[in-house]
Amino acid sequence: MASRIALGKGFTLIELLVVMTILSLLLTLATPRYFGSVERAKEEILRSDLATLRQMVDKYYGETGQYPAELNDLVTHRYLRAIPEDPMTGSATTWVLVPPEDPQQGAIYDVKSGAPGKARDGTAYAQW
Repeated sequence: MASRIALGKGFTLIELLVVMTILSLLLTLATPRYFGSVERAKEEILRSDLATLRQMVDKYYGETGQYPAELNDLVTHRYLRAIPEDPMTGSATTWVLVPPEDPQQGAIYDVKSGAPGKARDGTAYAQW
């Protein structure tokens, strides 16, 4: 009697194969969407970080009459808590610093991404 009960509790090989097929089909549909959403999120973070950095550079200039000499000046004068990482490169040291036309006004007029490559809309990250 005990052997009859034990035989009825398992799955057949066909049932397992059907479940595995369904799971693999779902994964092939979901994986491209996942990576697309990760890339889209990185681009939005980059846009936001660039806007914040540019706004803080402008505030620094408005209050001191000089552009910052380096990005860390924004941290030491408490305009930012920390220099954000470029989400495309994963580093806070890859920002490209654009100097003002008059070097007497400081060193950083604008900040751009140092990431190679292009965004989903076809523009280069370095031109944002």
